[in-house]
Amino acid sequence: MKASDLFVKALEAEGVEYVFGIPGEENLDLLESLRESSIKLVLTRHEQGAGFMAATYGRLTGKVGVCLSTLGPGATNLVTPAAYAQLGAMPMLMITGQKPIKTSKQGRFQVIDIVDMMRPITKFTNQIVSGDRIPSTVREAFRLASEERPGAVHLELPEDIAAEQTNAQLLTPSRTRRPIAEYKAIASAITMIEEAQSPLLLIGAGANRKLTAKMLREFVDKTCIPFVTTQMGKGVLNESDPRFAGNTALSDGDFVHRAIERADLIINVGHDVVEKPPFFMHHNDKKVIHVNFDSAAVDPVYFPQLEVVGDIANSIWQIKEGITPQDSWKLDFYKDVHQAYVDHRAEAEDDDRFPILPERLVRDIRKVMPDNGIVTLDNGVYKIWFARNYPAYHPNTLLLDNALASMGAGLPSAIAAKLVNPDAPVLSVCGDGGFMMNSQEIETAVRLKLDLVVIILRDDAYGMIKWKQANMQFDEFGLDYGNPNFVKYAQSYGAQGWRVDDADVLIHLVDKCLNTKGVHIIDCPVDYSMNDKTLNHTIKELSAKL
Repeated sequence: MKASDLFVKALEAEGVEYVFGIPGEENLDLLESLRESSIKLVLTRHEQGAGFMAATYGRLTGKVGVCLSTLGPGATNLVTPAAYAQLGAMPMLMITGQKPIKTSKQGRFQVIDIVDMMRPITKFTNQIVSGDRIPSTVREAFRLASEERPGAVHLELPEDIAAEQTNAQLLTPSRTRRPIAEYKAIASAITMIEEAQSPLLLIGAGANRKLTAKMLREFVDKTCIPFVTTQMGKGVLNESDPRFAGNTALSDGDFVHRAIERADLIINVGHDVVEKPPFFMHHNDKKVIHVNFDSAAVDPVYFPQLEVVGDIANSIWQIKEGITPQDSWKLDFYKDVHQAYVDHRAEAEDDDRFPILPERLVRDIRKVMPDNGIVTLDNGVYKIWFARNYPAYHPNTLLLDNALASMGAGLPSAIAAKLVNPDAPVLSVCGDGGFMMNSQEIETAVRLKLDLVVIILRDDAYGMIKWKQANMQFDEFGLDYGNPNFVKYAQSYGAQGWRVDDADVLIHLVDKCLNTKGVHIIDCPVDYSMNDKTLNHTIKELSAKL
């Protein structure tokens, strides 16, 4: 058969449902093969949007998301999504086209070395030089993309290779089981936890996969040990649980850091070095147990005393089965920390000022979103407020990126989330800066007839950097810009546009949009003027009193 047909059959054999992307003339054989396949092509308006969609598909399903581009500028536009998936541990395959490699018809026009370009930001990159190599190369790419730690892979399919004939046969994926932790490590972990005075569970990004949530729930229910989360560990356990002690959205000085300081043992589950350290280790009596798929990457502020290396869910299950809760554990302080955090949060959440405060906005969105609703965030200072103040009830219901932290990912991520979860309400929160970086994907959402809500937090500036600028005591400079009329902008794509003009309006408007078909774009002015005082001073002063 034609090599491009074999390539698509290999994708089908791997369970691929969607290919996101923009084809070029070098992909036309592959495009024709896709036309006759069971795979749905999601045509996007920019390759970056396609890559973000594929990565988010991988994050939500655990299967490899696939995106497509042509050679040259199409392929270079996938660099940011490649880094996004690689740092964020999202399984993703990028397929790029290339000029014929056996003959030259246009010299070096649009030709750059995409394989070498992708090498530093992927787990695997390869140019397919023969149709006969397609089955093994595709199988290897999927294997590497999905095994722990997941990430990005890349295959280049040249135009002449895609068109050639091949007799190669597909390879059946092998059956694999992840290794489990050695029993002595499990026994040591149980002993350390039982002998601790104030143990604390810390849940990171690596725990937000597989069956880990179920096992951690059973562990917490049995031991009543409180838990805190990193930004990408949110939702692994229900954060309305009274044993939830906070999220490490800030680097230090928050209420949650008082809990971490008090703990004499931290059970660090799924720690991923791409996230800023949730705590800093010192040479003192505090002990750390590292529970992860891989051994710890040691640095001056992270040197765990015990490593439990293997499948995380199985490790937690084994510890849970063997542990005996201790009457000697002192856990009441963690409740005090959480109550102090809740009390302070409530003050700003009831503030009626307009433009709206981020704390009020987060509270109102949480009120109106159902438990299974999915919120995707772009990147800006509001991400800190959502990580800190938005209780997530289920895994992957608050999608934020604390790895590459790229702007422009919020809307494409929401599109992918809706495709994967068509029955769940999906809402994307974007700053005006990040939204405009991939706003053209509104057309993609409208064309796909998705039901989607996008809230644009408008401050007419790059607000995160303004916050940092104020923190460094610099004068405001170089960060203000203008915006289009977002209501008319949404309408020009066939979406519905709305504008918030009072703090009390937002919750009712979001509820209406979530329950009305179609794509809704909400322009919501936001007041970030209190960010520096609240995040850098007030919270630190209040938490220091605990």
